[in-house]
Amino acid sequence: MNTLCHSGATCGLAPIPASERDIVSVTAEPFFQVAEGPLPLEGPAFDRLGNLLFVDIYGGRVLCLSPERRLTTLYSEPGQNPSGLAVHKDGRIFVAAVGPRNSQGLFDAGTVFALDPGGGGRQTVVPPSAGHAVNDLVFDRQGGFYMTDFRGSSTRPLGGVYYMPPDSSTLRPVLPDLCGANGVALGPDDGVLWATEFSACRLHRAELSAPATIPHTGTSIPYHFIGPGPDSMRTDSQGNVYVALNRQGRVLVFSPYGIPIGQILLPGREKNHFLRCTSLALMPGSRDLFIVARDEVGGGGAMVFKAGGFADGLAMFSHQ
Repeated sequence: MNTLCHSGATCGLAPIPASERDIVSVTAEPFFQVAEGPLPLEGPAFDRLGNLLFVDIYGGRVLCLSPERRLTTLYSEPGQNPSGLAVHKDGRIFVAAVGPRNSQGLFDAGTVFALDPGGGGRQTVVPPSAGHAVNDLVFDRQGGFYMTDFRGSSTRPLGGVYYMPPDSSTLRPVLPDLCGANGVALGPDDGVLWATEFSACRLHRAELSAPATIPHTGTSIPYHFIGPGPDSMRTDSQGNVYVALNRQGRVLVFSPYGIPIGQILLPGREKNHFLRCTSLALMPGSRDLFIVARDEVGGGGAMVFKAGGFADGLAMFSHQ
């Protein structure tokens, strides 16, 4: 009797799809254990002192890992569920939060707030009354920012990408009607906007003629992901795009046109360890890349991993 049997390539919950097995691959190394339990981490970005900042989602904390690998808490606000952050060119830390769940268990009262570099001076930038579940954000060179609205599901495109100009408090829709917009990034010259659609597993690419301005035929979906779930993303100085795959324990890397060219695997992923890979940061002026993930199966806790990317991270405060 003919019987199906797993090969080494199909073991585990998240086998690498056949079309992605032959691209250049490296395995990341453990860099720092944040917690012994599966603490959900997100939003890593570097500040001007070289500290790696990131958030503890359910704990409502902004954490700071110094170059000497000392971990401290910069800010804490339980209940806000922060999911991303970016550093403004003036040094302020902008935090994106999906907010608390409503009575139906949905997110619709998220916020963006700014902190001074030391974690104080909280100032609301996008209020909960705007009705978004703010997931992530990225600054352009003018000091405005793009943010994602995580609302919706695979059959309810309620989310999208919005832009906040540097001299305004009014959000402008850029890519509307998305199914759980999650990651957002800009190319090195602000000419291309990238976004991931978590619930529909799609990668969006939009050419920009000006901030929040897309010419006719300027949008495309260059890639459909296999399996869950495209999360946060970053770009390097050559315009390559790095997408963290939540529940797959890896980062998939794309060319400036959205073609897969490489991947970074987390150790133990073939045995279902550290599959919850949510976000990453490229160190400005370096190819060093830092990934945050948690192990919900094997007891490995919450970890920062380190690997090398194709090119240097973008210059400080250009697109944190």
